Amino acid sequence: MATRLNPYLNFRDTTRQAMEFYQSVFGGALTMSTFGEFGASDDPAEKDKIMHAQLEAGEAFTLMAADTPSAMDYQPGTNFSVSLSGDDEPELRGYWDKLSAGGTATVPLEQAPWGDTFGMCVDKFGTSWMVNIAGNRQ
Repeated sequence: MATRLNPYLNFRDTTRQAMEFYQSVFGGALTMSTFGEFGASDDPAEKDKIMHAQLEAGEAFTLMAADTPSAMDYQPGTNFSVSLSGDDEPELRGYWDKLSAGGTATVPLEQAPWGDTFGMCVDKFGTSWMVNIAGNRQ
C-alpha cells in the first residue's frame, strides 16, 4: 500500500451522524467502533460514542473521525479545511451540492481568477471544505 494522507476529523458527539452524512456524499464503505466495544472509556455515558470511524471510498479516498471524550478539550477549529480537487466536474459539483446543503457556502463555487472553478463551504457539522475543479489547460 502506498503512503496516503488522510484527514482525521474530531467531533464532540456527532461523529456517527457526520460520517453517515459523508458516506451519503462520497459513497464507499463505512466502519465505526465505539468506546464501549473496546473498553476505552470509564464513563458509561460514552460507551456508544465513536472511538474510530473510517470511510473508504475508492482507492484514493479515506476519511477518518472520532468523538472527543468529555475529559478532553474540544474546540472546533478554523485552522483546517478538507480539499477536493480534480477534473471530473460532475463528480465534484455533486460533492459540492451535498456538502453545502444545510451548511454555508463561504465562497460560491464559480470561475476563479486562476481559471479553475473553486468554492469553499462549511458543512452542517462545522467542517470546512474546498472544492477545485480544474479548468481547461491549454
